[in-house]
Amino acid sequence: MNAPHPIPYQGSKRKIAKHILAYFPPDIDVLIEPFAGSAAITIAAALAGKASHFHINDLNAPLMALWDAIIHSPLDLSQKYAHLWQEQQRNPRQYYDSVRNEFNRTHKPEHLLYLLARCVKASVRYNPKGEFNQSPDNRRLGRHPTRMSEDIRAVSGLLRGRVTITAQDYKKTLDWVGQKTLVYMDPPYQGVSGNSDHRYYQRIDFDEFMQFLAHLTSQEIPFILSYDGRTGTKTYGRELPLELQMRRIEVKAGPSTQATLLGRKAITYEALYLSKALVERLGAEIDTIVERQSRPSSRQLALFEV
Repeated sequence: MNAPHPIPYQGSKRKIAKHILAYFPPDIDVLIEPFAGSAAITIAAALAGKASHFHINDLNAPLMALWDAIIHSPLDLSQKYAHLWQEQQRNPRQYYDSVRNEFNRTHKPEHLLYLLARCVKASVRYNPKGEFNQSPDNRRLGRHPTRMSEDIRAVSGLLRGRVTITAQDYKKTLDWVGQKTLVYMDPPYQGVSGNSDHRYYQRIDFDEFMQFLAHLTSQEIPFILSYDGRTGTKTYGRELPLELQMRRIEVKAGPSTQATLLGRKAITYEALYLSKALVERLGAEIDTIVERQSRPSSRQLALFEV
């Protein structure tokens, strides 16, 4: 079964989720995502039976309100999204602007879902006031209500009764850590989370975040961190402190979208960091996983298969 994803989000780890799940220990009860976003890893982990309870968190309160509606009010949300989708037919651009204005005033979940489905490259943008200000993709009308409803119902079935939803500072998620907990973090990357960049609702101070990782390490809490990487020969971000004793692994994420837009060909590699506690728990199995994931696929695609 393909993982359902009702929230399109640029930077989602949906495409490499299986590579990340490979490093999950077998005895995890709770998965925590302090920077949930599209919650791609939570959804994939629930589908694969990698944990029994999930905690998704993001400082973006309207986004977490949308997640609450997806999981606990799937029918109502699907109907409201379908109404918005149908109402846009006469003048899609003008209607998008009106919904965006209304969302910035009321923060209704159905309005945010519509905007995410219609905005350019599923790329969220906020102005200095914290208002959603991304433009629509005028070449399309967003995901059809039938497909959206299917994904919403599927995610609700996976997570209802098994998830805790919060909208708070990432450091407060440590209150939920137990003996059989894994923390997966996909924070705003270095170079795109400064004060002048509005691609992310939350800004992350590098030094403060390193202190947070150091605390997790000292408490022997296993975690996986997606943080920067490289495209071709170009690398991004500062090196992380060696004293954290994390193992860095590169995961092939596919062709760079930005390079493609500029007429170039380049492969993007995501940097995946495994905490000291996780490395010790997995032991020699890590090398086996890395070697297995580096093998080229030998299966030939069937005609018309994507």
